[in-house]
Amino acid sequence: MAATLVGGAFLGGAFNVLLDRLSSPELIKFFRGRKLDESLLKKLKLTLLELNKVLNDAEEKQITDRAVKAWLDELKDAVYHAEDLVDEIGTEALRSKVEAEYPRGKQSFQDSLISTFTGLFDRGGMNSKLEKMIGMLDHFVKAKDPKNNKTVEEEGYECFRELLSRSFFQRSNANAPSYVMHDLVHDLAQYVMGDFCHRLEDGNPHGISEKVRYFSFAHSGSDSFEKFKEIREAKYLRTFLPIDYKYYYSEKRLDKKVVDEILPGLTRLRLLSLLEYEIEELPYSIGNLIHLRFLDLSHTKIRELPKSVCKLYNLETLLLFRCDLLTTLPADLVKLISLRRLDLRETKLKEMPMNMSRLKDLQQLTNFIVGKCTSINELGEFHCLRGSISISGLQNVKSGHDALEAKMSEKKHLEKLALEWDSTIEDSQNERDVLEKLEPHTNLKHLEIKNYGGTRFPTWLGDQSFWKMVSLCLENCENCFFLPPLGQMPSLKELTIKRMPGITSVGHEFYGESDSSRKPFQSLEILRFVKMSGWVDWCILDAREFAREFSRLQKLEVIECPKLVGPLPTNLPSLADLSIKDCPELVSSLPDTTSLRELSLIECQGMQLEWQGVPSVEKLYISSFTSVKEFGSELVTLKNLKELTVDRCPSLLYFPLSEEMSHCYTSLENLTVSKCESLKSLPLGLFPQLWSLRIEDCLNFETLLIPDGVELNLTLLSIYHCNNMLSFPCGGLPAPNLSSLYLQCCAKLKALPEQMHTLLPSLGDLVLSDCPEIESFPEGGLPSELGDLVIRNCKKLVGGRRDWGLQTLPSLEILNLYGESEDALESFPEEGLLPATLRCLELGNMPNLESLNKRGLQHLSSLETMDIGNCPQLQSLPEEGLPTSLVRLTIWDCPLLKPRCRREEGEDWHKISHIPFIDIDGKAIGE
Repeated sequence: MAATLVGGAFLGGAFNVLLDRLSSPELIKFFRGRKLDESLLKKLKLTLLELNKVLNDAEEKQITDRAVKAWLDELKDAVYHAEDLVDEIGTEALRSKVEAEYPRGKQSFQDSLISTFTGLFDRGGMNSKLEKMIGMLDHFVKAKDPKNNKTVEEEGYECFRELLSRSFFQRSNANAPSYVMHDLVHDLAQYVMGDFCHRLEDGNPHGISEKVRYFSFAHSGSDSFEKFKEIREAKYLRTFLPIDYKYYYSEKRLDKKVVDEILPGLTRLRLLSLLEYEIEELPYSIGNLIHLRFLDLSHTKIRELPKSVCKLYNLETLLLFRCDLLTTLPADLVKLISLRRLDLRETKLKEMPMNMSRLKDLQQLTNFIVGKCTSINELGEFHCLRGSISISGLQNVKSGHDALEAKMSEKKHLEKLALEWDSTIEDSQNERDVLEKLEPHTNLKHLEIKNYGGTRFPTWLGDQSFWKMVSLCLENCENCFFLPPLGQMPSLKELTIKRMPGITSVGHEFYGESDSSRKPFQSLEILRFVKMSGWVDWCILDAREFAREFSRLQKLEVIECPKLVGPLPTNLPSLADLSIKDCPELVSSLPDTTSLRELSLIECQGMQLEWQGVPSVEKLYISSFTSVKEFGSELVTLKNLKELTVDRCPSLLYFPLSEEMSHCYTSLENLTVSKCESLKSLPLGLFPQLWSLRIEDCLNFETLLIPDGVELNLTLLSIYHCNNMLSFPCGGLPAPNLSSLYLQCCAKLKALPEQMHTLLPSLGDLVLSDCPEIESFPEGGLPSELGDLVIRNCKKLVGGRRDWGLQTLPSLEILNLYGESEDALESFPEEGLLPATLRCLELGNMPNLESLNKRGLQHLSSLETMDIGNCPQLQSLPEEGLPTSLVRLTIWDCPLLKPRCRREEGEDWHKISHIPFIDIDGKAIGE
């Protein structure tokens, strides 16, 4: 296998593709039908076979011999041209086949242009092209290897293998189509690929060879026309692939001119990825890319596909994952008879095109939407489906007979199946019959059933024959009053029962028929009951009858079951995670186990807090327990506790400082206290390992307590909505590792911690929001490591901005400034206020701001993005323009400035026309 990979990674892969296509019955039939010279196909095949004999040794020797490499490069170029030619012939054969099955009818002018592009194959012209190609390759057969095909040294062979082992080819998914494996060899050594592979990383094309076939680039937030204009010279390009992200932008924009003017001209493309770009449409000329095999439009804003996409007869993979504005597919999509993979997850499609069953070779179809005009029996023709499929719109299936024709029980390669009704209808018997007839193959591993309207589940659900089933979800089956015998499935590991209002009792039927030799739920690891509004009691089996029915259960969730009385099973030896939420009537003990690591108790005051039974807990979330006054002696047994969240416990007064409790919290790393109205202070000396502290909505909280000489381990401190907080401890916060400090809605807080520049040397993020009484930064200024500063609605602090000293901060890259200033700020920024290191500047909610100060901006040579919002008096931009380094400008809710920034005609357009990406009120403008 290794020798095959080494010999066939590059040219060998192309040779194999060529030989396969030349032997294709469709191609031979096409030749005969067009009365082309069939002997030319045989001659081309023989020439390739002859070349293939010397290929392995030559590809090995190119590592150590430059003459061999040069010879191989010329041969590669010739073979690529041969593959393109044969591909065009094969495409015309496919087109003829499709058009014969689908009469054209009336054809649009655009359709006829594309048909003409693929259809000009006169006998003389095609024979001549083939003869010329054979002659070119025959030249290489006669010349062979200039070094007489001697075996390469062992070290060269090993070098080649090492390069190959680190290539994308080796790391790719083994299930990916062969052409992707062939075309995505981008990160193999540039020495081997030479001029055929170009990777753009710095945004500067700096010359692209005409021979380039494989083009990849570092995906940035704003990819302009200038970045790609030179690839128009690479006429034979096969891949256009973004491979990573250099910038932090959440949006990824691609200049519309790239999509409209550059990509349609790359007519030899096999792979085109526009993944995550904010594009809304493709040009009709995309249909010119007749060689295309792989098209990825995932995470884009595409609303519809142009009809010309249906002319891409070679297309094997079409990815539309998370195109959440896409509602329809072209009616002629079924002409894509080469399609093997169609990803429609998280789209808004309303139904499938008619005659989908013509795509018989589909191997992956993630979604099938049954509509008023599409029948579920179309699925019956998809014999090769594998992976996962979601079938929705099942309320449109007219009968169980139609459902049976989908032949779900024959699809033995499917692993995951989701069955979904969009709404429940009155004919529950029909729905029951439909679900009965959709019985899947017993190889299925994952099953979801949503919005089913029948009164009973089908007989196959829960049957022991589904021995491979590992996960099952039943959701919103409103009319079902009994659960199926799910305990009988021997491999079931994860079970979710959600929104089943008709279920009042989980009884013996849930466990199924079991005996002492076969325990129910013998493999179950995760069990969830969620939003069971009518559920009252849970029948726990007699331990003598069925010992440890959940012996392997690791996670149990009981969420929003308002009528559940209980009790819960307590004999759960493997339980590691227990979450009980919004079960106000539940009365139960905690499980007696030493395996429990995570425990969440929310709105369930009937639970008995017996911590001594769960000494191994590491993560505890407790909420809405009005009786909790202190966390002290009851937590003594939780010596491994690392994370504690106390929420909505209004009676909580304090964490005791007694000697008895000095060892109670020595392991605690993460503490959140929220909506505990009685809490006034927090003694940080109790928590020597604490690295994250959040105090939120504690209305009477006043301060932190820090013993003298104690150095805190904190890296994150957040204090939100504590309007009675007066101050930080005298002397500041001794927290040398603190990297993030967030203060929000602390109305009475007048000052930041003292000596921040020395006591907080690692502080990188500082967010101050709605703290109106803070007047200034502490004496000595801010820490030198500060990189991100956010100031929102701190009127007094902004009024003293001339004393901030930001220009002395060597690491500051991001500044967000929002809200009014005490001095009615009209112009910003003052000269010398901002450091030259800034990369991102955001200004907003400044009602009096009239102008931007050119002297305060002109030195910001590193500025890349600028955001200006809700400045109703801002009239214009500086006459000298904004910094030339800007790549993105966003303006919103600036009514006086907006018309001045209109493209070309606006008075300020010349000041910003150099910026690649401009967004005004949510609409992109610019080049």
